[in-house]
Formats: sequence, C-alpha cells, structure tokens
Amino acid sequence: MEVVKNIYRTHTCGELNINNVDEDVKLSGWVQKIRDLGGMLFIDLRDEFGITQILISNENKEPEEKAKALTTESCIHIEGKVVERASKNLNMSTGEIEVKASKIEVLGKCKNVLPFEVNTDQEVREDLRLEYRFLDLRNEKLHNNILLRSKILKTIRDKMDELDFTEIQTPILANSSPEGARDYLVPSRLNPGEFYALPQAPQQFKQLLMVSGFNKYYQIAPCFRDEDPRADRAPGEFYQLDFEMSFATQEDVFKVIEEVVPYTFEKFTNWKVDKGPFVRIPYKEAMEKYGIDKPDLRNPLIIQDVTECFKDSDFNAFKGKTVKVIVVPDGNNQGRKFFDKMGEFATSNDVGAKGLAWTKLDATGEVTGGIAKFITPEIKEALQTKYGASNNSAMFFIADEFEKAQKIAGLVRIELGKRLDLLEKDVYRFCFIVDFPMYELSDEGTIDFSHNPFSMPQGGLEALNTKDPLDVYAYQYDLVCNGYEMASGAVRNHDPEIMVKAFEIAGYTEEDVKNRFGALYNAFQYGTPPHAGAAPGIDRMVMLIADSQNIREVIAFPKNKRARDLLMRAPSVVSEQQLKDVHIKLDLEK
Repeated sequence: MEVVKNIYRTHTCGELNINNVDEDVKLSGWVQKIRDLGGMLFIDLRDEFGITQILISNENKEPEEKAKALTTESCIHIEGKVVERASKNLNMSTGEIEVKASKIEVLGKCKNVLPFEVNTDQEVREDLRLEYRFLDLRNEKLHNNILLRSKILKTIRDKMDELDFTEIQTPILANSSPEGARDYLVPSRLNPGEFYALPQAPQQFKQLLMVSGFNKYYQIAPCFRDEDPRADRAPGEFYQLDFEMSFATQEDVFKVIEEVVPYTFEKFTNWKVDKGPFVRIPYKEAMEKYGIDKPDLRNPLIIQDVTECFKDSDFNAFKGKTVKVIVVPDGNNQGRKFFDKMGEFATSNDVGAKGLAWTKLDATGEVTGGIAKFITPEIKEALQTKYGASNNSAMFFIADEFEKAQKIAGLVRIELGKRLDLLEKDVYRFCFIVDFPMYELSDEGTIDFSHNPFSMPQGGLEALNTKDPLDVYAYQYDLVCNGYEMASGAVRNHDPEIMVKAFEIAGYTEEDVKNRFGALYNAFQYGTPPHAGAAPGIDRMVMLIADSQNIREVIAFPKNKRARDLLMRAPSVVSEQQLKDVHIKLDLEK
C-alpha cells in the first residue's frame, strides 16, 4: 500500500530491508518495546505496516536522553541511517536491518501506567478493553481484523458492481416495521408526539426501489434492532449486504449468493470453501436431522426418530413421548464419566432436558451400560438395521414433547460434535435452508407469521384460501455457514390481494395493512414487478473469515453485552432542555 511521504516519514515500519542499507530515513510510529543494554538502547517502533528496530547508541547524547525518557505506546518520530543488523531476525520482514537514530521527537507522550498491555497474550477484562478501545485496537490481531473487514467490504462492492447491481442508500430515519425485534425510536422535534424508528432492515425501501423500476439494488446497510446480544450478534446495530432484484426468482437469488459469498471467502482464507450450488435442506428436514434451522454440516452426527421403535418398551421415561436418538460411531471407547457429563449438560438450564438416556454396543455387538436392560432383541435389531448402530457405537436418547425433543437433540448433537472433536477442520460448509413455514402458532395459540411477513406464499392466493395456514410454505430461505445463519431472504409478496389475505390470516385487517404498510400497499397498486432478494450479514461474514469466536472482535467500536458503549459512555442522560426540544417528559421509578 502506498503511503504519503512527508515530514514524518519516508518509509513505513514494515517497508525497509537490506537493500535500504546506508539510506537516510524518517519513521514515525508507536514505541512497542524498549531494551536498555547499557551502552546501547533498542526500540521496537510499530505502525500499521510492521515493526522496525531502532538503535540508539551513546555516541549521540540527545537521542539517548530522549530515548531513556520514553514510555511504551508513546508516538514518536525518528530520523537516522539504515544499517545491517549484527543479529538478524528472519521472522520479521525488517529483521535484517535496523535504523541508527540521529534524532528522536516525541509526537504524543503516553502515560507511564497503561490500563493493560497492548500487544500481549495476557487475558484482559472485556469491559476494560472496551473502555480503552483506542488502545485495544492497537493490538495486532484486532487491528488486522478491522483491516480485513475493510478489504472484505471492498471485495463485496467490486463483485456486486461486476454483477450489475446499483448501490443506493436508503433512509436511516424511517418508520416502525415488524421485523421481529424492538425498534429504536427517535423523537421528532418538528412533529410533537411522533417518532421515527431506526430501520431494522431496509426491507420496505428496497421493495419500493423495485417498484420504481430499478433492476438490481444493493447497499452495505446499517440495521438497528433492540435485542439481546449473543457471541455471534452485536447488540443494537449491525451491517448487512442488502440486495434485491426485479423479475427474479429464488433461483436467481441463490446464484448471486453462490457467486459472491464463496468468492469473498476464498480471497481471504486458506480453508476449503464450498462452491455452489450449495446443499439445500427443507426447514422440516433440518429440524428432523439436526434439531436446528442453522445446522453445522461439519458435524457428521444426525438425529433420528425412534419413537416407533420404543412404542412397546417398558421404559417409563419413553412412554407417550417422542424419542430421538443420536448414534455415535466408535462411541464405545468413552468412559462412564463422559456419559455422566453429557447427562449434566442435557439437564442444565440452558438445554432443559429431563434426562439423557444412553447405551453402547461393544465390539461383539452386545448392548452395555445405561439403559441396556430396556433394549430388547427386537429394539436392538431395529437400531442396527434401520438406524445405523454398529459395533462399538454409542447411542444417546432424548424423550420429550415433539418440538422440545427436536430442540434438545439438536443441542446434544452440537455438544457431542465439540466434545468428541468430530467437526471437519479448516473448511466452510454452506447450505440453504428452504421451504420455511409461512405461519406458526403463537404462545397464545393464534396464527402468526413465522418469518418475514412480506414473503410470497408457495401456491399463492390459492394456497392461502384452501390450505391449513400451518401447512403453507413460503419462498423464504436462509444461508447457513458452519452453524451460523449468514443470510436471510425471500421472494417478495408483490400482489396486494395476496398481501391482504396473508395478513388477514395472521389477524390483520386490510385497514391495518394500509395503516402499517401504507407505502408498500399503495405502491403495489401501480404495476409491481415480481422481485426477490436477501441480506448476508457483514459482521458475521467477517467473524467467520477471521476465525473469531466473538463478533465484537471484528467491529471497531462495539457495545458490551448490555448494549453499552463504554468508550463513549452511551447511552447517557441528556439535559432537560434537550428533552423539552423533542417534547418528552421522563417518568422513571426512583
């Protein structure tokens, strides 16, 4: 990367090599380390591009005195001559040379006591790191994550431009929209008592762009949702590659994703990357085989339903329940402690199982351990012939109400994959989850949308008029990578008649639709093309490419787990005058 040469530097700290010996140079950067060897003093000078060793000898008193007064992480400027190092470090790009300083100038002094060491493997409390994020970002790994993010964004933009998409920005001050989370509300000064909402996604705007005659739209869109944070989800705000296409089907959207995503991953990783077409798994099958709608395909274990197998069993814990089994090849070599620990995991509050039954087949095929006494010869034969239980395998059983059994089995499958180290290494496995149900039952027993309410039902108006709502599928899809949901999308419902009927089934009247989604409803009366799109998550994509376990490690200024910005101290109390300006009075409990 070309750097401007000016009064502060002729080169970067990662640029000099043996070919620069005897050149007079200027460098600027941060003091990473100081080593005083008596007659000589060495400084590791660091900038974004690397580290150069600076030599200060006692021949020149002025730089020596300044160097001895330096503190680590101070920002300094040096001038000197490049010389060949007596003791070379070939692990560094600049390891064959050093710069003998003739002048040192302190550009920005650092306090003597740092809140934590910047470039160290030592564990530092996350709240302290976030409070001093400007220091934390000097850490090489974290700094490189942010540079990587920038390169990934550029790659995505270049690829979308190549595919003839047009980048268009949509409003940040928008209206409230039912995207499945709470809105962040912004009071209006000019319109007392009314509020903007920060967009949970540019959903309605991008659909309106299709009505406006734009062929292909995209943007790197900021999205805002007031939801609880997770390790793979940033609280408050996140970014996504939002795109939409006119006259497009589900297949067209898949082709774009299969073009852009593997291309981006391959450019920045040495891992194996799945190429399109990606595996497609119907939602129902995903829940049956993996117990989750974002399966990690690196894990070879699958869940199987053995309810029929145990229908006449004497084991009371299985009676009247849905019974799931996970067969683990070569699981016979695990000791009793392993099975007990898995039982503790399954019955933990995070999982919620009443218990985890298990048994094994030894090398001779004999059933041993756990619930072996309830495995009749008939059940054993079925487990071997129908469900793949072979000699030396272990079996884990989950019995509960149908949906709960699926969920618990899914969590047990994930944990077994981790504890037994079964996950395929250094690979990105992609799949599309398709055929999501259009509706689901709410906790109150009413019909509600299960995913995106703006999606086209499979079968159109006829399906809505003739089918049980819970049997209607939607043209909705998710992209999943290594167990993370990486994108959601849908073929949009562009027909106002189908739109009204879809919302009517979920308990909304036509007037509700007009009032809540008036812009879309009105626009759909004026010649709307069929359109479809998706939105891969940028933060999650960078997290996966960087092989990071925490999404905050790929965001420059993230919030903590309570959605607080510890660096800028936000959210914060505002003045009475500011509240008056936006016509708000606070009613807080003391």
